[in-house]
Parts: sequence; structure tokens; C-alpha cells
Amino acid sequence: MPEAITKTRFNGHSMVRPLERVLVCSPRSAGWNQPDRATHWQELGFHHAPDFEVSQSQHEALCRELHAAGAEVIEMPPSPTLSLDAVYTHDASLPTDYGLIVMRPGKPNRIPEGPHHAAFCDTLHIPTLGSITPPGSTEAGDILWLDSKTLLIGHGYRTNAAGIQQMRALLAPRGVEVLSAPLPYGPGPSACLHLMSLISLLDERTALVDLPWLAVETVELLKSRGFKFVEIDPSERDTLACNVLALGNNRLLAIAENPNTNARLRRAGFDLRTFPGSELCINGSGGPTCLTRPLLRG
Repeated sequence: MPEAITKTRFNGHSMVRPLERVLVCSPRSAGWNQPDRATHWQELGFHHAPDFEVSQSQHEALCRELHAAGAEVIEMPPSPTLSLDAVYTHDASLPTDYGLIVMRPGKPNRIPEGPHHAAFCDTLHIPTLGSITPPGSTEAGDILWLDSKTLLIGHGYRTNAAGIQQMRALLAPRGVEVLSAPLPYGPGPSACLHLMSLISLLDERTALVDLPWLAVETVELLKSRGFKFVEIDPSERDTLACNVLALGNNRLLAIAENPNTNARLRRAGFDLRTFPGSELCINGSGGPTCLTRPLLRG
């Protein structure tokens, strides 16, 4: 049969293998240029009213870096159900080797994003494995693949115990162990504090961490599995220094606004690429990992 028919077009179970196919939602698709949506910036936790032109330009710079890394970049279609937060495409779905798990975000305005992801991914021939249902809540920003058979899920305000148990029920029959990691109170329930706000996996055994904010049991778990750490510069915590996307083959993508942490990553031997994220990332508290929903890694 032709390769186009037989070749796998989706998978999961890794956050560090070479990125081959990725879903994004531009500010235009998320409606940042629509006054009726943009006026809600404050209640959604943005620091200031979004500048559409700047944010769209920064998103285009992100996509150029993804293309340059060899990834197929797929744009999410717009929908009247989306809010400004939809630009942070990572959170609403979790691809696995068996299909998509549709998240049910803990932030109420984001709940419609999950079905939107599922419907669009169906057109890409990515089936749905399952969906999180009430009272469960899950956001993929709280989810890390430690290896192909181990999923670590942060338990906090965006992902609750019922959501974690539903994830366990979906994945245990497929041989995947789901572990829970407690998250700190941090800035409180109205803020966006994901597990991936505190950890980014860089390769199979290296993690970028905001060490003082991680629970002791999470640190010890990672150490027991052989992970070594690169710590962020703490002065860059509020500018999302810990949010870095692994492109595979020792390559990383970060925002340019964190020069000290970026220098640490380069000294650690990584090939780091950057794009500007002042408006697109820092304003809405979502970095490169948040802006991307990997669908296929090599």
C-alpha cells in the first residue's frame, strides 16, 4: 500500500522525541481580533488587553521555528465556542498511541475546547479514545509522559482527583501507569499553575525545573527514575522560564524574554531556538509548550 495510507499520523507517550506533526491555534483563530472576545481578557487572567497584531506576529514566528525544525504545522479552525485561551492549544486534548483523550478543563470557559479538538482531529483521522466527564477535570498542561508507560499528572485546581482516576481507568488496560503529583497552592485558584509550569522535559533523562516550587515527592520520583535537573533562573519565574518545548534531537524552543535561563540551557549542551513571546505568551501565561499540541513525534 502507498506510504501515505500506511504511515502513522498520530501517536503519544513521549514529550521529547523529534516533533513531526503539531496542532496550533493562532490568535486569529482564537478570536483575539474580535472585540466581543477580547473584552474578557481580565476575567480570563490576562495581564493586559491583548494586542492582536503583535501576538499574531509572534505566533507566526513560533510557527516558522516549528517548520524549520521539520514539523508539519496544522492550524486549528475557528469556532464561536472558543475564548482567548484557545490559543494555548496543548491543554484541551492528549494524544496517545491509541487515540485522543478529550480533556475537560478546570477553567470553565475552556470546556468547549475539548470537543472542538476531538471533532477537528477526527478529520485528521485521529480517533477519540475517551473523554473526561463531570465531576472530573483535567488539563494536559498538568500531564507529563515520564516514559512510554508512565504518565505523571499534577493534582491541583485545574486537574482534580476524579479526572486523574478517569485517566487511570482509560490507560491502565493499555499498560500505562498513571501517577499523581501534588501541586502547590501557589498564586491561588484563579491563576494558571500547571505541573508543566514547574517542569519541562528536555530529553529522556533531563528536566528543566523550578525546584523550590516542586513537591518533595515529585523531586524524589524524578531522581529515582534517573532524571537530572537544569534549574531556571528564579528571577525569570514570572516570565515562564520553565516553559520550554522539546523539538527532539537535543533541540529546544523557548521564548526570548528569559536570557538567563536560556543561557543555562545552552551551557547544558542544548541547541536552543527562541521567538518573542511578550504578548503571546507572558500576557496570557502560556509558553511554547502551551501553544502547541504535538500530534506525532518520531
